Formats: sequence, structure tokens, C-alpha cells
Amino acid sequence: MTSCCPLPTLPKPEGEARASLWISATIAAIILWFVVYQLLQPVSLWAVAQLPVAPASHLADALAFFLYDTPKVLMLLTLVVFAMGVVRSFFSAENTRRLLSGKREGVGNVAAASLGIVTPFCSCSAVPLFIGFVSAGVPLGVTFSFLIAAPMVNEVALGLLFGLVGWQVALTYLGFGLGVAIVAGFVIGRFHLDGWLQPWVREVRMGNVDLPDRKLTVVDRLQAGLDAVADIVGKVWMWVIAGIAVGALIHGYAPADLLASIMGKDAWWSVPAAVVVGVPMYSNAAGIIPIVEALIGKGAALGTVLAFMMAVIALSLPEMIILRKVLTVRLIAVFAGVVGLGILAVGYLFNLLFA
Repeated sequence: MTSCCPLPTLPKPEGEARASLWISATIAAIILWFVVYQLLQPVSLWAVAQLPVAPASHLADALAFFLYDTPKVLMLLTLVVFAMGVVRSFFSAENTRRLLSGKREGVGNVAAASLGIVTPFCSCSAVPLFIGFVSAGVPLGVTFSFLIAAPMVNEVALGLLFGLVGWQVALTYLGFGLGVAIVAGFVIGRFHLDGWLQPWVREVRMGNVDLPDRKLTVVDRLQAGLDAVADIVGKVWMWVIAGIAVGALIHGYAPADLLASIMGKDAWWSVPAAVVVGVPMYSNAAGIIPIVEALIGKGAALGTVLAFMMAVIALSLPEMIILRKVLTVRLIAVFAGVVGLGILAVGYLFNLLFA
């Protein structure tokens, strides 16, 4: 005899219910992000209009730039870091080491530079990663391809360039940045400079290491995205605001003729000058992008400005100081020289392509 009563609905297992909650909350947060992002420009213009500032003054321009770009860049940074934090859960440092271990030069350089895009390790992580790569038997040139690509062609730089300057510039930057990382790493590898590592680093070199995978759930990966936001955004937000403040001053007050004399399209020496100026500075892609946007808006040559940006985030003096713990001065000089030449080439090529 068939019962007319419906069968009771079985509750979802605790893990499935938790995953559904996290996915729903993530989707809602992303929708809210896009709604707020669309309101940034009108709200910033309204806020400046409420201030006792002349509408057409330099101060008004600077304030409008700052009030609009600060939340915009921070929101872009948060979204990109969260998304790539989830992606990075598939590419942990251990997985990266295992993928690169034993790779031959050439193929290894391409693989290492490509992995550098989705593994945005900051300069403070460069030393332990370098030691891990070397100890896993990764060739020196392959390791350098990763170390060049990770800060210079990371997803934060690409995401912010796409949002601020356009996909054409972001895509071209991706191609040229990968080219610099691949070629520079290959050239350094051809020099066979393993003997220029610090002695204690050479002593820890060993063969390939069999590292087991860790199985992660959907919640684990979303949590990894939130952890990346808390870690990276929590560390760089002050640099972002400082960079936007400098960009606002440039946007509002820096005279166009001064910028043209330093980074103008007709000054052949502007690209090397931009690299020389950028090396002593310390920032990251998120902090330097607002300055890039402001300089381009003032008429500076795109290639010159990007050469400045690449020098700041790929050849910064603080990073060289950190790498000094594992590299000799001679190897640091070779690294900086090869990468510097690549940045110069990219700067001149961008100026030709986007004249």
C-alpha cells in the first residue's frame, strides 16, 4: 500500500551545507562589489562638489583623483587578489617546486615565467622560495625566470592595468613582461653562474623532492582567497594610498612640460632615466599603478612610464638587499643588468607601438 505522505527531506550533510553557504555569500559579495564600483565616480564627484574648493582648480582635480582612485584601486586589488588567492590554492609553493623540478632550460623558463603570473609572491617571499627552488634541483636560470615574472607580471599588475588603462596595454604588457622573464632567465642560465650563489645556499642543494598533494575543499579554496586578501591587501593598503596620493599630486599639480622633459615622447633618454629613477624606489604593482595612470594622463610616454613601473617592482633596491642573503654581489649585478636591458627594450618598444 502506497502512503500519501511525502517522504521527509533529508538534511544536507554538514560539509555540503557549509559549502553552499560560502558559495552563496561569495556570489552576493561579488554582485555587491560591482554595484558599488559603478557608483564610485559619481559619488567622488559629488563629494568634491561639497567641499569649499574651486571646481576648476588644481586642488579640485587632485581631490577628485584621490577620492575616486583610492576606493577603485583598493576594490580592484581586493577582487583580483581574492580571485587569484583561490587560483593559488591549486599552485602552492610545494606544487610549484615540484612542477619546476628537473625542467630543462628553455621549456623550464617558459613554465617558470608562466607560473609566476598566478603565484604573486612578494619580495619578502623571494628568499625562501629561491632556496626552495634551488634545493629542489631547479636550474638557476629557470628560478630567475620565476623570480622576475612573479613581481613584474603578476595578476595584480595585469588586473589593475586592465581596469585603469585598457586590455590592449595589459595584454601587450603581459607578452613583453613574459618575454623579459623568459629571455633574462635563459641568458642567466647560459652563464652557468651557480658558483656565484652564497656558499651556504650551494650546500643545501639536493635532488627532487616527492611532495604529496593536499586535497582542498571548495570552502578551503574560498578561505584561501580571503586569507590572501587579508595578507596582501592588509600589508599593501598603506602603500596603495600613498601611491594614489602621489598620483593625485601629479595629476593635479605637476606641470605637463616637466613631465614631458622627463618622460616625454621626444626625449630618447627618458626610458633609461625612468629606470634609474625607479630602482631606488620601493613599491608594488598596486601602489605604483596610480602613479602610472596619472603620468599617462599628463602626456608621458606609455613605454617610458611602464619602464619606470617595471624597474620599481622588479629591480627595487629593497628586493636586491633581500636577495643579497642568497646571491653574491656579482650575481645580483648580472641579474639587475640583464633584467634592466630587458626593461629598456620593453620601454622603447611600447613607445613605438603606442606612439
